Amino acid sequence: MARKPRFDKGGFTYHVTQRGNNRADCFFNERDYHFYLKCMREAAVKYRVAIHAYVLMTNHVHLLLTPEDDGAMSRFMQNIGRRYVRYINDRYERSGTLWEGRYHSEVVDVEQHLLSCYQYIEMNPVRAGIVTRPSEYYWSSARWHGLGEENALLVDHEIYLRLGADVGQRTKHYRALFSTALCMGSE
Repeated sequence: MARKPRFDKGGFTYHVTQRGNNRADCFFNERDYHFYLKCMREAAVKYRVAIHAYVLMTNHVHLLLTPEDDGAMSRFMQNIGRRYVRYINDRYERSGTLWEGRYHSEVVDVEQHLLSCYQYIEMNPVRAGIVTRPSEYYWSSARWHGLGEENALLVDHEIYLRLGADVGQRTKHYRALFSTALCMGSE
């Protein structure tokens, strides 16, 4: 039976998740995380996809994306998937699938839920008990949004930009917005 076509229109913002097959690990050391980020950066440029937030967990990823063109999100994810799976299979002398089926995506109502989606994504390592604050987890966008630590991979969404006139104001307002759940660390 044929798969249902995805909603993949340019200009919409999507929360994308992809899990390891049988929830198994898909990142095994720092080099793997770095390679995945490299793949994301290159695919984002190639397919004109803005990455607003992300977290790379040991067995899954969460991404917040806005593709410019129709079909770009699918091409972006396929490009990353092909390159990363080939890298993992070669590096660890394995074969077969790494991901559990196709990635999942949902359109985000940016006016109502964008910043909550940022929070949900960046709180993953805290909920998993890996760290006590999102800023302690290196493989996410939390250090940029909450602390202003440079991250060339990210393109700030206009809703995030409304939090302040400069990086300092935005990070301060972002931390305050989620002060009870999103303890980013000291200023």
